[in-house]
Amino acid sequence: MIDTGLAERTVLVTGAAAGIGAATARAFAAQGARVAVHHLPAQASPPPGVRWEHTAPAAEAAEALAAELEGAVAVAADLAGPDAARRLFDEVEERLGPVDVLVNNAAHCESPDTLAELTADGLERHYRVNAVAPALLTAELARRARDRGGRAGDGAVPCVVNVSTDAARAFPSQIGYGTSKAALEALTRAAALDLAASGIRVNAVAPGPVQTGWIGEEMVEEVRSIVPLGRLGEPEDIADAVVFLASRQARWITGQVVQVSGGHAL
Repeated sequence: MIDTGLAERTVLVTGAAAGIGAATARAFAAQGARVAVHHLPAQASPPPGVRWEHTAPAAEAAEALAAELEGAVAVAADLAGPDAARRLFDEVEERLGPVDVLVNNAAHCESPDTLAELTADGLERHYRVNAVAPALLTAELARRARDRGGRAGDGAVPCVVNVSTDAARAFPSQIGYGTSKAALEALTRAAALDLAASGIRVNAVAPGPVQTGWIGEEMVEEVRSIVPLGRLGEPEDIADAVVFLASRQARWITGQVVQVSGGHAL
């Protein structure tokens, strides 16, 4: 049995009420961590002609997950808000203690998102949640760790794990989503270099096609055929990789984007 060094650590997982986020919260809790299950307070209606591709679960889903996990709490914040990072960290610290591990999993995806139909507002919505919010949350983690004068002695924490997509290098028909995730990967490398002297590691996972409910039955075989390992990903596949990157076993890994995709998009 590998000791991940995550017991009694405080982990903040954004967008944790369902899918990859929920699986990640469960995986950290299984290691004995205290988990803050972040969720969007309420999802606004999309503008005319726009469709949200990921519908945020209701607050009840986050609260039910937190109740399921020992020592977990549900925390609400609209990450598009300019002061969301500070407020979110304040609440988590008050309820669970200082954040040791930040998992930037929350994402915004909408359509249409093609180059022909691109709008400034659509780009703003994608970048605000997928790139700007993770940058501000990472900066908040770093500031608070610096103020505490702490540096992880065993390499397990503090650290950041970002959730990108294996199509970030080129995502045809999803310009705002794909390029904002590419920005998240650039942030991963830049922040890793900036924060290395503080002992804060920053890495990312890039999932391939993962069944979180968005792949309909009629598409399953088509999607499976383009994955070399021959199956769709499950949320737990991604969660296990996130936990590894946060663990003491990954203590000398930083600035990396790890594809967890069954060989898709190599």
